[in-house]
Amino acid sequence: MDFLAAPEQAATHAVTNQPPPLAPYDASDDTALLEGLRREGADWAEEGLRRLGLRAGSAEAQEWADQANRHEPVLRTHDRYGNRVDEVDFHPSWHHLMRTAVAEGLAGTPWAENRTGAHVARTAGGLVWGHTDAGHGCPTSMTYAAVPALRKAPELAKVYEPLLTGREYEPELRVPTEKRGLLAGMGMTEKQGGSDVRTNTTTATPTAESGMYTLRGHKWFTSAPMCDVFLVLAQAPGGLSCFLVPRILPDGSRNTFRIQRLKDKLGNRSNASSEPEFDGTVAWLVGPEGQGVKTIIEMVNCTRLDCVMMSATLMRRTLVEAGHHARHRSAFGARLIDQPLMRNVLADLALESEAATTLTLRLAGAADRAVRGDTGEQAFRRIATAVGKYWVTKRGPAFTAEALECLGGNGYVEDSGMPRHYREAPLLSIWEGSGNVNTLDVLRALRRDPDTAQALFGELALAEGADARLDAAVGHLKGLLATATEAGARRLVEHMALTLQASLLVRHAPPAVADAFCATRLGGDWGHAFGTLPDAADVDAVLRRALPGTD
Repeated sequence: MDFLAAPEQAATHAVTNQPPPLAPYDASDDTALLEGLRREGADWAEEGLRRLGLRAGSAEAQEWADQANRHEPVLRTHDRYGNRVDEVDFHPSWHHLMRTAVAEGLAGTPWAENRTGAHVARTAGGLVWGHTDAGHGCPTSMTYAAVPALRKAPELAKVYEPLLTGREYEPELRVPTEKRGLLAGMGMTEKQGGSDVRTNTTTATPTAESGMYTLRGHKWFTSAPMCDVFLVLAQAPGGLSCFLVPRILPDGSRNTFRIQRLKDKLGNRSNASSEPEFDGTVAWLVGPEGQGVKTIIEMVNCTRLDCVMMSATLMRRTLVEAGHHARHRSAFGARLIDQPLMRNVLADLALESEAATTLTLRLAGAADRAVRGDTGEQAFRRIATAVGKYWVTKRGPAFTAEALECLGGNGYVEDSGMPRHYREAPLLSIWEGSGNVNTLDVLRALRRDPDTAQALFGELALAEGADARLDAAVGHLKGLLATATEAGARRLVEHMALTLQASLLVRHAPPAVADAFCATRLGGDWGHAFGTLPDAADVDAVLRRALPGTD
């Protein structure tokens, strides 16, 4: 029998004009990031940050991120014998990501380090390691934020803080004090209230043992249910209060923490978010009864900073991907990176990314100095973190969409990773208070604490006289503050954010960056989409700074 000869590789399958894989790359190769690290007092961490940047951009770590999102967590309510276990199973890649993050001090470690810049170093580490996966940033963020709240109960902090601030990752559920490291979660929101936590209906009943209560209720959006301990809000006899809830009790038995379901979310899919029910759940009071919101306020400052950081990370990550594609892809007779309109788009994105990164590190510096007792930085942090949380997280979805579009159809397919980043972006505006909640919080701070406005304008005054557009914007902001209304809160906070970012860039960025930012964001010489920088903008200088290796 005759057989046809096997055909050679079909010519139509030859791959041309496609970029090589981005990985391996250095996620810390970001001039604005490194300059901010040094400026905010954490220059001692640069060597470790650069090492982490190479690891984050490695093919191995990028594969971990991809696998952790493709193989989502699975809820196991019962074991094979019918015993209630309420555990969540994760792909091994999730554990690789978590183990690295905890070992690198991205959870509670800064609270144990008596070193200037410790909180800045952690934030910079998040800006770099976040180039992998955003989902595992949730439990590390909550662990970081839980420590200052737990200090409202010194006896509990004495037991748990050394474990929350360590660098050991042990995912198995065991008696907390028998482990070398712990993770903390939060259970604040309920379905009837969301951010309006004062309407919570979960009840806390005192027991015969001092400080011990039992909880009954249903939480609506509790992320990272595999954590060891949780800070939970519930209504005690004295009002809304904060409680510590361990998954495993000191005697080794399982506390009642019934996970009813995992949320089917738009993004953040590597991370489990759940609805737990409490029914006779053992808990210990953290802070005085009736002061639950006051007890968790420091947690809010910490997690809001992380929302800003994670948004800035997504911006930088997708900008790097867009720049890489443009350097290797050709269209209409030239590389994309050589075409003026694409350069305009990338430069515009680079301005937004640098402004976000610079503000993030300034907020981290304020946090670091605030915890060391600097009252001026405490006031600045109070208002600027809420301002940054509103604006940077709002810019994230539009930014990632534009960066995705730089890849065209290649960016719209899952294999590129860009759809995952795009789905992630909206979460950071919702988490820890949506846009309206944050802008109203800014108004509340201005009205209750005049020191916050003084701190903000003191910061802006450091750039006075350096740019006429910035000076005019600061003057306009003073007028807006004098007539501030609730309905106009978003407009006010947007202007606050832009003037603050502009002042930082005028002081710390090269003239090409600062001038282009002020001309567009403050001077009005801008369109309604990225890629509308004026002809006078020094696009080449902006790109050389943001994307090393760009001609």
